[in-house]
Amino acid sequence: MNPLASTTNFDTDRPDTHGKALRINMDRRRYGTFAEIGAGQEVVRWFFRVGGAAGTIAKSMSAYDMTVSDAIYGHANRYVSRQRLEAMLDHEYKLNLERLANSREDTTSFFAFADTVSARNFMGTNDCQGWMGVRFQVYPRDHETQVIIHFRLMDPSNVLQQETIGIIGVNLLYGAFFLHHEPELLIQSLMDDLNSNRIEIDLIEFSGIGFRAVDNRLMSLSLVRHKLSKAAMFGPDGKVLLSSELLYKKPALVERGSFRPVTHVNLDILRAATVKFKDMLPDEDKGQIVNVAEITMRNLMGGRDTGAPDIRDFLARADAMGACGLNVMISDFSEFYRLATYLRRQTGKPIGLAMGLVTVPEIFDASYYTTLEGGLLEALGRLLSGDISMFIYPYVNRETNEVMSIDNLDLPVESKPLYDYAVRTGRIRGLESLNAEYLKIDSRDVLKKIATGDGTWEQMVPEPVVKLIRERGLFGCKK
Repeated sequence: MNPLASTTNFDTDRPDTHGKALRINMDRRRYGTFAEIGAGQEVVRWFFRVGGAAGTIAKSMSAYDMTVSDAIYGHANRYVSRQRLEAMLDHEYKLNLERLANSREDTTSFFAFADTVSARNFMGTNDCQGWMGVRFQVYPRDHETQVIIHFRLMDPSNVLQQETIGIIGVNLLYGAFFLHHEPELLIQSLMDDLNSNRIEIDLIEFSGIGFRAVDNRLMSLSLVRHKLSKAAMFGPDGKVLLSSELLYKKPALVERGSFRPVTHVNLDILRAATVKFKDMLPDEDKGQIVNVAEITMRNLMGGRDTGAPDIRDFLARADAMGACGLNVMISDFSEFYRLATYLRRQTGKPIGLAMGLVTVPEIFDASYYTTLEGGLLEALGRLLSGDISMFIYPYVNRETNEVMSIDNLDLPVESKPLYDYAVRTGRIRGLESLNAEYLKIDSRDVLKKIATGDGTWEQMVPEPVVKLIRERGLFGCKK
């Protein structure tokens, strides 16, 4: 069977890789440049092989030598980086307009495609990942539009990784040219003829006139929701972040919560945990802590059976967290040990997990780990191995008015010895530097008060969030 023979993907009603490349070649509006560094010319190869490439490709090039690459695109500290990708897109797109606009501007939508990739080396010792993007005109004479992605390659061999790079590149170009009006559908199409065992896409960013209405926070959510990535991040300003760059060689402090909305408790947990975490770090790391607020997809779904989270609710939470200056992670890590494993891949520095005491019984509940051969013991081993500490914020028992802390937490008899061991060895640490006035705050009470017009909720929420909720009518607040 010819591996390039075109078939139809009946599940999505989209063509396969061969069909996508051929359709692009047959579209006489599209004309541009391919520039690929690292793994070879894996994407442009598809367009040469399917036929009709002369109507699509103005130039194809690779610049493997670092000196040559610098001479063309300028110096870069890292060659597989966003900086290098942007330089490639800038250079190639401008050259297209300078060289070709006078002869074909009225009928041509120009584009520049670029990728810079580190595929598996001969020894198998490198981090297999890359950046890829396309800058293009939706219509002739249009202003520029752009999509960039970062991905990680999972295939065990260089040859298979090259194949994956070619497919994802064709998918990206096809999505940009034919699905730009439906960004979420574009995202889903990136995995056509691929799966999560071969590639993970952990960042996508839409920009330019064709995507002026796109909120990249929603696109980050879409990556996780559609299983293209286990986690995605964005900053307080809503700009997408790559976790491996944000956390690179820095201590990470992550607080898991609902943040619906952000309350004084959420910020006090981070503040108190930061104080304790900093005391544990060497001097050179004390000022490098990166704070992250994490929301799981399970939390965002909130029991919804529609298959999709409430977008307005998500954006309300994101806006509130941004108002507090928080980096946000959306993850598909229901279990804490999976979050810990992910964070270890992003940084070699110490990691802190901050949470309220009410979350701890869930961590020590063996029923959550029935799929693990070692059950609860294996889960805790994965969670607490390495340089990881858990920082636990107390709460007030409403029935007894007793302050509950790591010292008087009641757990089932079968898991209590494991918990006691974690406390004795310092893996679990209680937070003392806290504001006692906040212990009784419960975000569920805040939501009820907002909805019923009880103004006392404002005393439980940071001032920037109060202002935001009032001005935009978030969480059912009446303006």
